[in-house]
Amino acid sequence: MLRLCANLGFLFCEVPFLDRFTAAARAGFAGVEYASPYEYEPRELRARLDDNGLAQALINTIPGDRAKGDRGLACLPGREAEFRASIDQALDYAGALGCARVHVLAGVPPQGVSRERALAVYANNFAWAGEKALKQGVRLMIEPLNPIAAPGYLISTQEQGAAIVEAIGVDRTGLQFDTFHCQLAQGNLGNRLSALMPVIGHIQIGDVPDRHEPGTGEIGWDYLFRHIDALGYDGWVGCEYHPAGDTVAGLGWREKFGV
Repeated sequence: MLRLCANLGFLFCEVPFLDRFTAAARAGFAGVEYASPYEYEPRELRARLDDNGLAQALINTIPGDRAKGDRGLACLPGREAEFRASIDQALDYAGALGCARVHVLAGVPPQGVSRERALAVYANNFAWAGEKALKQGVRLMIEPLNPIAAPGYLISTQEQGAAIVEAIGVDRTGLQFDTFHCQLAQGNLGNRLSALMPVIGHIQIGDVPDRHEPGTGEIGWDYLFRHIDALGYDGWVGCEYHPAGDTVAGLGWREKFGV
């Protein structure tokens, strides 16, 4: 049986953020994830988790200055100090929330910076971060983003992400496999899950083309859910999709697909 967690940045947006913990628990979720906890004090978030019997499955590092085009700091030359501070911040929150997964945003190489240079900066930064996270029992996630939603993003295919995981080590990092991004960029979800399962550390789901709940688009979910289960995946599956309507009304897919 797959372990589903609710992404509170996408689901239950009918209520204020801090009320979404209770909404997720009432809807039957045992875990939650969200990109940014940093607007709140760790103790406030931990209280919401504990009060609702929820586990914190995943958080992200900060993206940087989104208004200036930042989508992460890890590959940006000259901003290594900012990157290290963002890792320290994320690990502090992960420790307070009991969270064992942190998605490290790679970033978009700035104009005039070659891909090779950006990859070298990324590798050095990630090696440092992975070693620090390992000591805390946290595994850092690498998520490829499709080039339609994230033009210029450093990591755009599952194989690129997997190669970095293998180079750094699966004890320090893992592939964050998102069905929405993979289907748009590459497709062939079932075979890619089979090939890459040894390095996958977190899965997120959303249908294509509109990133709504499973069953609203082109992905064959009945097969895909059974396939993930058969592969022996025992981590969290993050529901990172925009509900087509009311969040709770749209959760019927869980019963329909037996998850």
